[in-house]
Amino acid sequence: MNKLGIFMNFWEQNWNADYYKYIKKASDLGFDVLEFQAQPLLNIPDEELRNIKKAADDCGIELTYSLGLDKRYDISSDDPYIRGAGVVYLTDILKKVAVQEGKIISGVSYAGWGVPEGEINKKRRTANSIGSMKQLVKVANSLGIQYAVEVVNRFEGVVLNTAKEAVAYVEEVDSPNIGVLLDTYHMNIEEPSIRDAIHTAGKYLIGFHVGENNRTAPGRGHLNWDEIFDALKDVNYRGRIVAELFVKAGGEVGRDIYVWKDLIEEEGEEVLDAEARYMLAFERKMLEARGM
Repeated sequence: MNKLGIFMNFWEQNWNADYYKYIKKASDLGFDVLEFQAQPLLNIPDEELRNIKKAADDCGIELTYSLGLDKRYDISSDDPYIRGAGVVYLTDILKKVAVQEGKIISGVSYAGWGVPEGEINKKRRTANSIGSMKQLVKVANSLGIQYAVEVVNRFEGVVLNTAKEAVAYVEEVDSPNIGVLLDTYHMNIEEPSIRDAIHTAGKYLIGFHVGENNRTAPGRGHLNWDEIFDALKDVNYRGRIVAELFVKAGGEVGRDIYVWKDLIEEEGEEVLDAEARYMLAFERKMLEARGM
């Protein structure tokens, strides 16, 4: 069965948090993977990063990493200074991930997160990003890390909005350790067919995020999950499936993700834990029904 994971910020409203708490929680709930933002790693001493990794190992949890690249380090920028700073910044993050023996990093890690100021030339920005990425994948490869470029909707990025664009990007970078991460929430906005998008990614699909049309748990909205999991089976996807859910307003996370009202009205961590259990059972049922 595919490893099943959850993003730490389903519970936590700040990007940096008590990793030990959520490692144990993910394990207790039955998940295989805990994902969190990579940026805070830069401010954590290597010894502490190793302690966090040991705690994860002791709980049987794999740690994975995502990020929304600060526009100051936008490697798709027309400004060569900004691109250069971005390559250095992302190299430093990759080295921190390597301290924890991480195997994959994803997110908007190929351009600034959000819509840039001024005139937007998508073709030129994509070319700028590819040039920078060719440097970064060499670093990632040397560290044994897969670089998964995540396809996001038009409001969160301008470079990669569809699976077709992501495949073309990956083929142009042409490295064995770069691939595509698709996210059901983003696909629901941008793709004419989620099934076709998964088929398009095909062999390049190395990561998968699940979340409903409004970023609640799978099965709580209108997405066709039978179609989604059938498509994953069609392409023989055996990678991680990580739930990236954002259901509570407030804090850094609520503001950055534009959650202006609670999508789960009941208060308390126990309510969120129960929703996580529901979602995990839902995903397992989908996988088991397809022999995955």
